[in-house]
Amino acid sequence: MTSSTLESHGSVPRTVAVVGGGLAGMAAALAAAERGFQVELFERAKTLGGRAGSFVDPEIDQPVDYCQHVVMGCCSSFIEFCKNTGIDDCFQRTRTLHFIEPDGDRHDFTPCRWLPTPLHLLPGLLKLSYLSLGERWSIVRALRKLLKNDDDEPVGDWLRRQGQSQRAIDRFWSVVLVGALAETVEHASLAAARKVFRDGFLASRGASDLLLPRRPLGEIFNDRLGKRLANRGVKVHLNTPVRRIEGDRQLAGAVVPADGERRKFDYYVAAVPWHNIRSLLADELLSAIPALENVEKIGPAAITAVHLWFDRPVVPLPHAVLVGRLSQWVFADEQTDSTSVQHCQVVISASHRLERRNRDELLNEVRGELQSVWPAVGDAELLHWRVIAQPAAVFSCVPGVDCFRPVQKTPIRNLALAGDWTDTGWPATMESAVRSGYRAVNALA
Repeated sequence: MTSSTLESHGSVPRTVAVVGGGLAGMAAALAAAERGFQVELFERAKTLGGRAGSFVDPEIDQPVDYCQHVVMGCCSSFIEFCKNTGIDDCFQRTRTLHFIEPDGDRHDFTPCRWLPTPLHLLPGLLKLSYLSLGERWSIVRALRKLLKNDDDEPVGDWLRRQGQSQRAIDRFWSVVLVGALAETVEHASLAAARKVFRDGFLASRGASDLLLPRRPLGEIFNDRLGKRLANRGVKVHLNTPVRRIEGDRQLAGAVVPADGERRKFDYYVAAVPWHNIRSLLADELLSAIPALENVEKIGPAAITAVHLWFDRPVVPLPHAVLVGRLSQWVFADEQTDSTSVQHCQVVISASHRLERRNRDELLNEVRGELQSVWPAVGDAELLHWRVIAQPAAVFSCVPGVDCFRPVQKTPIRNLALAGDWTDTGWPATMESAVRSGYRAVNALA
């Protein structure tokens, strides 16, 4: 963030309305409040956090995350945001990724501490013995070319031109990129793939570290971060959908909640998903923001989470990457008591292909894949399960999508945009959301 400040009228604090209580909106609200402005945040849901949230499962009366969220060590703005708001203790850092190959063997991938970047990843990559030695060296050569390439096209097309075998694409490139971008390599942007590897793995020794939430997301972002907002003087209106932000071609003039009461502010931050932004803004405002004309051309990417509760511990790892299976990431509660219930979550990104599948069939396939790796799954009783599918979890990082991502600053001088879908230089991540919130407040300066 810069040190510039918004204008003020003498000793009277300026007012800021933030529409949207996801990470982007909360970052914007805190940034504005820290500069001394009176901030009100409007959120249509009953809790803060947006997609990074939880709900109480009525059958077990426990909070359940909509989907597991993972932060990488390269996410500097998000990590700093957590430190500044006092929620950094809610995340546990780990340097090791556990890859489970198709025959069930486990390979731990840990960056080398004594080699300089980017060579620090080489020993771990060369240990992935479920790929042939030739495929592993071919991946190294392709990575070097990728970092020097500035083109954009479907990453799968580019990989095949580099001589990557289908097995290398399925068991390495897809494993990394589908989880990071929520899109298949046949459709994902080469530019987005380059961003993942350059910043997420090769930028520094700690870039590829994982930061995993220790607590339910609702507790982190709604309870603790919500309390931080209140302590900074932000007035939060939950369960308050905003019908419209009114205004003309020069200025935004009022927030109109569903109850019809017009609320006037000096500044406005629209921090809603891309598919809601045009319906939120008055026609006069839209006509003055050409960058939003094609925003609806941004496509959605789906993510599905399968939650399973077993009557005993069955998965001995806190996280694992399953190679060559429908199940991509597995996250499990760490248990010390052999008789305690264990909650496991399987995350399937780019899951649009599952929309028509029967959920019982999906459960059986996922459970079968877990059992093939950890036989104890077959002996345990499945106490409860739930499938949470989010068809528009994030935007789809296809080639050319950045042309439709607007910057946070708009021609309306008292209106800014925020959201991980805006132009931050990052794919749809919590890092992108926080950056957009900061930039939105800077854009109003």
